[in-house]
Amino acid sequence: MTPATSLLRTAGFAALYLATTWLGRQTIMDGTNLSLVWPAAGVSAVWFLVQWRSRWRACDALALAGVTLVVNTATGAPPVLALMYVAANLVQAGVFVYLFRRWLPHLWGGGGDQPLARLAELWRLIGSAFLASAAGALIGPTAGWVVHGVHSWPATAVWQTRNTVSILLIGAVGLRLGHLVHRMRAGPATGVWTRVRSRLATLTWPRACEYVAVVVVSAFTYFIAFGADHGLPLAFPLLAMTVWAAVRLRTGFVVLHDLVFGSVAVLYTLHGDGPFAHVGDNAGRALIAQAFVGMVAIVGLSLALGRDERSRLLADLRASERAAADQAATLGTIVDGMAEGLAVLDEQGKLILRNPAGVQLLGGAVSKTGRIADSEFYGLFHPDGTPVDAADLPFRRALLTGEPHSMDIVVRNAQVPDGRVLHVTATRLPHLIDGRPCALSIFSDVTAERRHRDELASFAGVVAHDLLNPLATVQGWSDAALVALEDAPAHDAVEDAVDGLQRVRRAGARMRNLINDLLAYTTARDAALAPADVSLTALVSEIATARADQAESAGGPVPRFHVEDLPGVHADPVLIRQVLDNLISNAVKYVAPGVTPELGISAADAGNDYVEVRVVDNGIGIPAGQHGRVFDNFHRAHRTAGYVGTGLGLGICRRIVERHGGTIVAEPGPGGRGTCIRFTVPASVAVSAHRHATSPG
Repeated sequence: MTPATSLLRTAGFAALYLATTWLGRQTIMDGTNLSLVWPAAGVSAVWFLVQWRSRWRACDALALAGVTLVVNTATGAPPVLALMYVAANLVQAGVFVYLFRRWLPHLWGGGGDQPLARLAELWRLIGSAFLASAAGALIGPTAGWVVHGVHSWPATAVWQTRNTVSILLIGAVGLRLGHLVHRMRAGPATGVWTRVRSRLATLTWPRACEYVAVVVVSAFTYFIAFGADHGLPLAFPLLAMTVWAAVRLRTGFVVLHDLVFGSVAVLYTLHGDGPFAHVGDNAGRALIAQAFVGMVAIVGLSLALGRDERSRLLADLRASERAAADQAATLGTIVDGMAEGLAVLDEQGKLILRNPAGVQLLGGAVSKTGRIADSEFYGLFHPDGTPVDAADLPFRRALLTGEPHSMDIVVRNAQVPDGRVLHVTATRLPHLIDGRPCALSIFSDVTAERRHRDELASFAGVVAHDLLNPLATVQGWSDAALVALEDAPAHDAVEDAVDGLQRVRRAGARMRNLINDLLAYTTARDAALAPADVSLTALVSEIATARADQAESAGGPVPRFHVEDLPGVHADPVLIRQVLDNLISNAVKYVAPGVTPELGISAADAGNDYVEVRVVDNGIGIPAGQHGRVFDNFHRAHRTAGYVGTGLGLGICRRIVERHGGTIVAEPGPGGRGTCIRFTVPASVAVSAHRHATSPG
């Protein structure tokens, strides 16, 4: 704001304040030197709100003080009293601005750009006006006591009431006008009359007639109540006109209606007409008149703002409902258009949501009960041909454990006689639906992908098996040649031959490891399971001893094992050994140079007759974002770190665990160091029977 603009505003408000101060002084009651009305209080409140951010607001304070001093002394107030009134008006305006900016900082005038539009804002405005008037009342009426030697409590009440009403009414008008000007400046550069015409264009003839009717009827009823000499107390029934305007018409009109007709009531009272003029005591007359004006203002603003707020809430609600309906339609279109099947189910198997693709992928089989039927109804089988038990369905496992669960399921029924392989992934939803936990199941047709993978794995198995014989020949003749060269005389050619043969041996060893892994993967995928009760404690002890012996013979650090008391499991002994051997081998291999491998192996009850086994190490860990991918075939998390491997070990582990109906996951170790791999396998028959025998009920 430029100095010229600020001073121009100061001059404008000073002129308005001068006029309202002079008008207020024309309503002085008898010897108290207090006015019946004081519109200058509202003008000063708006004045200081507008100019509060000005760097030259001291000029505004000086202008207000000068006008107050001059007008009061010119209208008969003693100089001491006039000075006290200066202090009272400055304190009153300052307190109002402080409270308004603190309680209503989002409104125009308080630092924001919003209009007065809510009931809560009205009550804060009233509170600011009341407390500011109280601050002024502590000084103004006290000045009368200093001058006249008598403190008048009625005069204090008149000051409090008239100034509160003045700040409320004129402040409300000022806030509406100020926000209107602010919006015009911030909006498109169109003229004021253009905006007025556009606003009038939206006004219908019935509503325009209603505006005219409110004005005409209000004028007539106020004339009857205050102008006619009937002696009847008809003032407060006039609130019906305020209610009519507040319920039906715009809030800005309501504010002007309250201000104009409140002023009419005061003017009639000053002229000695109307029901309030018959009150003999001046202070009582002023209090009743101001109470009437204040009630008109509060009732009108409360109803109008309450109506506006209710209309906004209803509009927001309708907009939210439309947005929710649009979003639901969009989501419905997306879900129905998905090629993957989708279903949301609760713990009882009730279908909350299902898309058409889900029905199609199951061969069109639909349960008529609204709940998922048993596996026989849909024809659900494991890849090895065994039926899928209802408790093993992914959505039930996800709801039971709280963790995502996925598996391949073969659908074979009358509509899909050749079978269809579905990859099903279920996740427990984070929020309840109708007070019940639910799971989201996504299933996609992976028949072609699995057929291709199986053909590739079968081919790899055959090739790996056929490569073992020539590889054995290469390794055997390489060893024989090295033995033969041991007795050869020293020569550069002999040294080159030995170096080349050693390279061949190392390459052959790497190739044998790859072939063995390919054969192990084929075995884990295709070999028939022969489950039996297996002692994990004995199995882990045997593998740990072998790894320790291997490290000692190689001259490396001997790994340390911390093995807890492990329960028995019901699994294929050969395959479960391969899982533990792969996990322990990785834990020993993937450590930082110079670090002694340290492993912790434990187990716990996983529920549903399953055991969870944990293998925790102090190795280099798995990079973030790869804890799930390490189980993919040929994936290596540390490909460039110098660690030897084929990337099949953990894929073999996952295949074996899943064939046993379990799950396997990798996560950071305790404290973020190392790796923790958890997998579940069925508990041994003896352990399962013991649990059922000791379970309650």
